[in-house]
Amino acid sequence: MSRRFLILISISVLSVSRCFSQMTTPDDKLRQIISQYGQAEVTLPYIDKKSIEILTANVSILSVKDKVVYVSLSPLTVEWFILQKYDYQIVEKIRAKGIISSRNVNQAMAWDNYPTYTQYDSIMQSFKSLYPSLCRLDTIGSSINGKLVLALKISDNPDIDGGKPAVFYSSTMHGDEPGGYVLMLHLADYLLKNYPLSSRVKNLVDNLEIWINPLANPDGTYNHGDSINLPTRFNANGYDLNRNFPDPVTPNTVLQKETIDMIRFMRKHRFVISANFHTGSEVVNYPWDRWERLHADNDWFYSISRKYADTVHFNSASGYMTFLDNGITDGYQWYPVYGGRQDFITWELQGREVTIELDNESLTPASRLPLLWQYNWHSLIGYLENALYGIHGSVRNVNTHAFVPAKVFINGHDQDSSQVYSDTLTGSFERFLSPGSWTLTFSAPGYWPVTINNIIVTSGQKTDLIVDMSPVPSSIENINSTTPILLYPNPARNVISALLPDIMTGNITIRIINPAGMLISEYVAGAVPGIPLSIDIKLLPAGTYTVVFTNTSSRGSCLGRFVVIK
Repeated sequence: MSRRFLILISISVLSVSRCFSQMTTPDDKLRQIISQYGQAEVTLPYIDKKSIEILTANVSILSVKDKVVYVSLSPLTVEWFILQKYDYQIVEKIRAKGIISSRNVNQAMAWDNYPTYTQYDSIMQSFKSLYPSLCRLDTIGSSINGKLVLALKISDNPDIDGGKPAVFYSSTMHGDEPGGYVLMLHLADYLLKNYPLSSRVKNLVDNLEIWINPLANPDGTYNHGDSINLPTRFNANGYDLNRNFPDPVTPNTVLQKETIDMIRFMRKHRFVISANFHTGSEVVNYPWDRWERLHADNDWFYSISRKYADTVHFNSASGYMTFLDNGITDGYQWYPVYGGRQDFITWELQGREVTIELDNESLTPASRLPLLWQYNWHSLIGYLENALYGIHGSVRNVNTHAFVPAKVFINGHDQDSSQVYSDTLTGSFERFLSPGSWTLTFSAPGYWPVTINNIIVTSGQKTDLIVDMSPVPSSIENINSTTPILLYPNPARNVISALLPDIMTGNITIRIINPAGMLISEYVAGAVPGIPLSIDIKLLPAGTYTVVFTNTSSRGSCLGRFVVIK
């Protein structure tokens, strides 16, 4: 074969190769990026709120800035997105092969670098070993790939749960947003080291149960081994964990293992104030994310968010955390989110959570981690102190002083599940409100309602309150001894059936109380003679529970106990 003929063949092959390259569509390129990296980022023009609501119901919106929508796509969402024929642009990113990890635990604990997963586990274990009287290491659960999701409890009596307000910091639900991960480790270290040195830290540790979960999505962060190497937003199944919680309107979500474990953990501890940390923007985002209407306690949420951002401004370089309303926003006004953890905690668990975005760059460079700490640590301390203010009280039986699980409600104010409940074990409750004069109503099955007027709330101060409730003649205790109730199967894993006596026909309030004596669920269902009520228990941790049934018309009540096994 002649040399000239070989050259012609080479030119022909090259031409065909270029032709195929030119024929690659943006959709194909999008698929290729996701196949290679597990995710892709695109932008598209903002149209209107209705379009955003459709988009956020199907994919993960990262942000909306200057009439541009930023979206992260996974293998689960890319085909839906392509079918919509959006006019989109792929965000070209320089992807570092990997983040340089700390050489050892001591270097990692300088907090100016990212630890390996093994080093992270060692750091958490070292906190427990070095400060056994101040902290306890717990496991929320494990990821799909078997990595532990850890939480550190810091308190002056860490082995006893209950009796103090519980607060919760959690970071890096999105695996490629690790800035808050190191920030939380640094915070735990700071609290433990400074307990004997700082009166402010001592006050927090003595009066709160502080829980810190530095890494909520280890599979996303460490998706290629022990070091951070091309981390992804999503979990190992391609789900955005901050879109995976039961939504107040559309709760039928395919819950991921990490989500189920987190829900069980949060139900158990019933945190009164919490925050989850992200990067990609610089703003404090408060409820609601899914509704345009404001939360009943919007003034209080605005105030604590404003205080966080203003404190940051005092301790940071000019221009940091100034996005939207100078560093804060109502979630829906930024962009709606369905299935977010913030709304789930606030709606379902009657907690109070905000989402804090720490850095405009999703993957914070290690060199900027010290600045992230310098800018935020004062605000992190101040945010926890909010749990010490507001109305703190206990509800008890006026005759026996036994603690009563009561609903604490403000008529004309509370809506969208903004009420709180007192703890059955300790009778304690916390109600965080803006300064002013408030009227609280306390109600519980088997007790006459109590309304207390003119309770004064002062900014930065605690208002103590003891509420005595009088039992009505048909108290729960008396009815329980004479009214039969059948719960089956018992023990059970997923569903308990309750066959109530015929006198309980009609609308029934069902209240579930956990092993610690805390009210964890209350809802209304219809009872028909001879047909059992079904109680969903699949998200409850293992243990023994009390369930109270109260007829909303006759106020007749009965109770039973069931055991959850896992």
